[in-house]
Amino acid sequence: MNKLLTTMFALAVACVTVSAQAQKVTGSVENGAKKTAMCVGCHGIIGYQASFPEIHKVPMIAGQSATYISSALAAYKNGDRKHPTMRAIADTLSEQDMADLAAYYSQLGMKDASPLPANAAAPNDSVQALITRDKDNSCTKCHGANFSTPNDGTVPKLAGQHADYLTVALKQYKSDGHGIVGRSNAVMGAQAKKFKNEEIKALASYISGLPGDLKTVPESRFHRAD
Repeated sequence: MNKLLTTMFALAVACVTVSAQAQKVTGSVENGAKKTAMCVGCHGIIGYQASFPEIHKVPMIAGQSATYISSALAAYKNGDRKHPTMRAIADTLSEQDMADLAAYYSQLGMKDASPLPANAAAPNDSVQALITRDKDNSCTKCHGANFSTPNDGTVPKLAGQHADYLTVALKQYKSDGHGIVGRSNAVMGAQAKKFKNEEIKALASYISGLPGDLKTVPESRFHRAD
C-alpha cells in the first residue's frame, strides 16, 4: 500500500511539473507593442532624465535581453527593487504583460544594428583592477568580457548603458536594506559593497563607453521621423 501511495504521489508531482512547464509564458512582440503606454514617457525619449533617487538618465532598454527585462520587472513587482515609480508600474503588469513587453523591447532597434566588435577596448590599469578585484567573481564572469555577452539571460547587457544610471544602480545594490531605493540581489549586493562610490563612477564610465546593443528608440506615434 505504501509503495502504491508513493508511486501515485510521484506521478502527481510529475503531472504538476509538466503542467507548469506547459503554462510557461511566452512573450509576443506584437502584443508588447500595444502595451508600452507607461514605458515610452521615460524610456522612449532620448536623453530623458529621472530625478529619483538622484538625477540620472533613465536606462536604455531597447536591445536588452527579454529574459532580463522580465526578471527586472518581476523584481520591481515583488519588492526586490524598491524604486517607487517602477514598483507602481510593475504592480499593474501581469506575467504575460511582462513577457510581451520584454519580447518587444528586446528586438526594438535591432533589425539594422551593426555587429558588435568581438573584443572591447581595454580599460586603463585602475579600472582593470576594479573589474578583477574579486578574481573568482569578476565583473566579466557574468557580464562577459565586452559587457554585452552575459553568461545568463537574467544578467543584463551593460555595454553602452548611461554611466550615471549604472552608477545609481550599483549604489542601490549597496543599499539593499533601504525601503525606497535599495535593490536586493545577493550576488550584486556582495559585489557592489566592495566598491567606494568614486570607484563605481570610474567603472560605470568605462562600461558606458563600450559599443553595445542598448539604445533608446523614440516611438513614431509620439515623435515625427523628420
